[in-house]
Amino acid sequence: MTLTLGIDVGATGIKGGLVNLKTGEMVSERIKFPTPESRKPKEMAKTINKIVEAFNHQGKTIGVGFPAVIRNQKTLTASNIDKAWINYPIHDSLERITGCPLYVINDADAAGLAEIEYGVGRNEPGTVILLTLGTGIGSAIFKDGQLLKNTELGHLKYKNDIAEYYVSNTARKREGMSWDVYGKALNSYLAHIDHIFSPKLVILGGGISKKFHEFEEMLDKSFRVKPALKFNNAGIIGAALSWKLYGKK
Repeated sequence: MTLTLGIDVGATGIKGGLVNLKTGEMVSERIKFPTPESRKPKEMAKTINKIVEAFNHQGKTIGVGFPAVIRNQKTLTASNIDKAWINYPIHDSLERITGCPLYVINDADAAGLAEIEYGVGRNEPGTVILLTLGTGIGSAIFKDGQLLKNTELGHLKYKNDIAEYYVSNTARKREGMSWDVYGKALNSYLAHIDHIFSPKLVILGGGISKKFHEFEEMLDKSFRVKPALKFNNAGIIGAALSWKLYGKK
């Protein structure tokens, strides 16, 4: 059985696991290290390599989900990480330090791939949107199963700022929102998304997906909203899958 290492890089933690791409299951324990406080390229690359070493995976295939717009295997944005990542050659840097063939994809796109291939979005026609609710808001948009890469729906102009300022898990904690209050705030944002995209299904991912039952009743039933089936492992599984879909020659 050939396994691919998926690594999910976040603003607070970097985690990884071995994935069986035939089944979409993570077949190892999940290893996690804190994201270096500096959030700079050199320090974060070293932490990513620590995960490779922990799995003794040197020289084998890797997929990396990263919190930035990724184009031509470079990071173009840096919302919750150091600005040194802007226009940074992430693929070449990580390949050099890990010694592994790899592919880098936006972290929310990775989570979306996992849900479309193995989770609640499987075989769903039309427009499907995954939102990861964490430090910020990540997004992945699919049309008839095809990914439109690098959408940033958390950065949509919303009220007096951008959406993630009001509806991310960070916002919930900052404002001390009860689950009912948070559900109403999230519902308002989802209505905004619905007016723009008219999705058939919205999937909620990230750690908050495990708490879906706490705020489900506050959500409008005019379109379907479901928690991610893969919960907080979707980023790891989808990162591994990205190697097969886009990185494999």
